[in-house]
Amino acid sequence: MKPPSQIRAYSALLIGALAVSTSAIFVKWSQAPSAVIAFYRLFFAVVIMTPFFLRHIHELTHISRRDWLFSVCSGVLLAFHFILWFESLDYTSVTSSVVLVTLQPLFAFAGGALFFRERLTIGAIGSALLAIAGSILISWGDFRVSGEALYGDVLALLACAMVTAYWLFGQELRQRLSLMTYTYIVYGISAVTLYVYTALSRFSLTAYQLTDWLCFLALAIIPTLFGHSVMNWAVKWVSASTVSMAILLEPIGASALAYWLFDEQIRLFQWVGGIFILTGIGLYLWEKNEKGPLTIQESSGP
Repeated sequence: MKPPSQIRAYSALLIGALAVSTSAIFVKWSQAPSAVIAFYRLFFAVVIMTPFFLRHIHELTHISRRDWLFSVCSGVLLAFHFILWFESLDYTSVTSSVVLVTLQPLFAFAGGALFFRERLTIGAIGSALLAIAGSILISWGDFRVSGEALYGDVLALLACAMVTAYWLFGQELRQRLSLMTYTYIVYGISAVTLYVYTALSRFSLTAYQLTDWLCFLALAIIPTLFGHSVMNWAVKWVSASTVSMAILLEPIGASALAYWLFDEQIRLFQWVGGIFILTGIGLYLWEKNEKGPLTIQESSGP
């Protein structure tokens, strides 16, 4: 398949980042347990995708055992990313939780260099550090000496590690699997994992208000299908590190929505941190553009 233009690939990352920004808002609106919210997010996404996947069902016979194993790992990682992150939103603010989850370059740069032999330039490292510094600045106001806030922060960091590993597995799998096949399999495995978790935790799957069901459906459509799925398309053409940099737009969008909908105040240091993040992303993507057209990433796999 011919690689897309740089504008198309990076535009897809922008759309995906903006869509993902709504995730924390819908989670905050729902009163259901975190694992239940995560389950229905993936379950409804799989249901919506099923008619489209049927056109690609023949691809299942060509998937190797190694790719099935990687898909299982990716699905399980995504499931626990959602559980940990959604749970963190019960203990800390939207801004802090989203910012910590999007500190993925720290993990993705290391993982990309270790597993995929990606070359990291001084400029790329510097721009990433600038964006990370902005993320830390945004969340600094919520880093108080508080047991609940600290617990929420730890959950968000663990969720960050999980989703970074998920992207790294995805970068490897997307070299051989189509977007529809990859996302359907991984979302399906993730939904099954979440169902088992909710069953073992004895959570009800039916006793919820209309608002909760609307949030479940919105999570499946907006941040999942228009967010993660778009990024899964992009990860074939750009590295997991670049995807992680684009996701740093999420705390800006989520903070703005939280201010508008929940009256969560945005302070001066959060505005300055947002500028740092955008500057870091811009410098990183500019450097990637300077290296020439996008190509499929060469990888050795985990």
